[in-house]
Amino acid sequence: MKSLAALVLFLASSTWVYAADPEGFALWKGDAVKKSGKELASKIDDQKFAWLSLANYDNHLIGISHREGDGSAEIHETQVDILMVQQGVATLIVGGKMIDPKTVKPHEVRGSSIEGGETKQVTVGDIIHIPANVPHQLKIASGTPFTYLVIKVDTNK
Repeated sequence: MKSLAALVLFLASSTWVYAADPEGFALWKGDAVKKSGKELASKIDDQKFAWLSLANYDNHLIGISHREGDGSAEIHETQVDILMVQQGVATLIVGGKMIDPKTVKPHEVRGSSIEGGETKQVTVGDIIHIPANVPHQLKIASGTPFTYLVIKVDTNK
């Protein structure tokens, strides 16, 4: 009987220990992610862009971007972009040669446009993987909301 009581006590205490979320774990509920586009729309800057950072980890970050106009051409020298479209439709230009490249911060290059890239139509539910050092640009009809989840993964860590 003492063994059974000890086993029950051990199982109960073990369950309690494992009931807490592991370090680094995070969960963002789908409803909150869907609503974020509306919330970000009120925070649009002069570039027709708003950003909500969800988390920064050692080798990656997660956030939500909202655009209501074209983005500039970009190259991330040490980051992979993974985009998951939540709202809207956009044209993605990927590859080719960046026009008027300027380094805006370490490992981050922006330009006015892309020449010779491939054109892809993206819409809700699409998942996009853009390797480091690949030029890319989102084209969005002015005033049209486009919201997407962003995961940026550092390639040098």
